[in-house]
Amino acid sequence: MSKLDLAKIETYSLLGRSSKVEVSDFAKPLDAATSKAFHKFYESLPSILAADDLRDLVVELKAAKKSGKKIMWGMGSHVLKTGLAPILIDLMDEGFITSIAFNGSALIHDFETAFAGKTSEDVDAVLGGGQFGMAKETGDLVNEAINKGVAKGMGLGEALGAHIAASDYEYKNLSLFAQAYERKLPATVHVAIGTDIIHMHPKCDPAALGLGSHRDFMRFAEEVAGLEGGAYVNFGSAVILPEVFLKSITLVRNLKFKVDKICTANFDFIQAYRSRVNVVQRPTTNGGRGFTFTGHHELMLPILAAALKS
Repeated sequence: MSKLDLAKIETYSLLGRSSKVEVSDFAKPLDAATSKAFHKFYESLPSILAADDLRDLVVELKAAKKSGKKIMWGMGSHVLKTGLAPILIDLMDEGFITSIAFNGSALIHDFETAFAGKTSEDVDAVLGGGQFGMAKETGDLVNEAINKGVAKGMGLGEALGAHIAASDYEYKNLSLFAQAYERKLPATVHVAIGTDIIHMHPKCDPAALGLGSHRDFMRFAEEVAGLEGGAYVNFGSAVILPEVFLKSITLVRNLKFKVDKICTANFDFIQAYRSRVNVVQRPTTNGGRGFTFTGHHELMLPILAAALKS
């Protein structure tokens, strides 16, 4: 038994916490008229290096959509913290996202956005006093959603999506998990225990957390089993999702599913080892093609989305 008693932690209200990101800062999807205007800019790009790669990726994703193939997105939570949920939801509706996968902290940022209209606390300002991650509503309500959802047979992503979709939270229309849930799109969360603030709260049930995350791994692998001719886009996950993707690839191939001709792409600030090797290189050696793009999410994702819609 641990000598640490989580029931004694001191919490504060999320509603009164200072956050670095508010929904008023979020990106906005392009409408039809603006998409046409963007197309002129897109066509003006040089036919060289990354600009050509972007065009080729857009062709691959449009072809996958047209043929009804899967377009899976695995993402780090910084994508949510940079206000990109509206663009991702729009891409769901456009058919360019057929499933989403995140690391564990996405549960936190998605919930806080829906519940409070803000997220991303200032860690440097509160870590010294031991207050980092101690927002009561986040710790209580996210863990309660996980515990109840897993008890009903759900994974973590579906559990939070169902909770937010059924709530009266003011900003639930900006919850990626709720919107995926309502559209019946797979939404999975892949947890490393101890990395997320909700693990510090007394309502965290480790058994539910582990079972829900394993269900999500199996759900993710089921999507990978049908990925032949489709695409996998990794946006901002340098470790967790590249590892989950690689393990899913080997699992389904071991089970004799044909997943050879796939398109993969990695977008991140830097090209880290796991995302470069486990997403772009290794899974495509049987006949697919991989792409790498380096840049800030808040720039690269809107550009990709606009190119897909133009």
